[in-house]
Amino acid sequence: MVICMDDDLVKIDDIDRKIIDLLNEDGRMSYRNISRILDVSVGTVHNRVEKLVKKGVIKKFVPIIDHSKLGYKLTAIIGVKVKGGVLRNWETRTAYHKNVLAVYDVTGEFDAILIGKFRDTGELDSFIKGLLSEGDVQRTYTQTVLNIVKEDMTSTKMIGD
Repeated sequence: MVICMDDDLVKIDDIDRKIIDLLNEDGRMSYRNISRILDVSVGTVHNRVEKLVKKGVIKKFVPIIDHSKLGYKLTAIIGVKVKGGVLRNWETRTAYHKNVLAVYDVTGEFDAILIGKFRDTGELDSFIKGLLSEGDVQRTYTQTVLNIVKEDMTSTKMIGD
């Protein structure tokens, strides 16, 4: 199996993939518990996880937040057209806005796509108007999400293809 990370190919085996799957299910799972499930030593699990972190396959361990439980029930996908030559600076600034979960450089009609979570349409409206008031932003296109069919940033299903 091969995972492509930052132009470096990292080879992993079935044990590595299973460790990643278990950590995706519960990032706080102990190495001892993983070793029992996989029938390998605790040292093996420790060494494998350290290798996966060092190689950049595992970037960090973070909780997965249910934003709706915190009042952010509206998800928006926002296409943004930015003036030439300032895209990187604009993206860096915008990425730190509290409502922005993801920023993607894209091809096509827009320069960037933002994924954001908002409490309501008023908060979304204020965010969009704020974007449009920035001198670097030429226009936006906003879609609101009606239903989330799948939202899983931890999927390992492609590992092993």
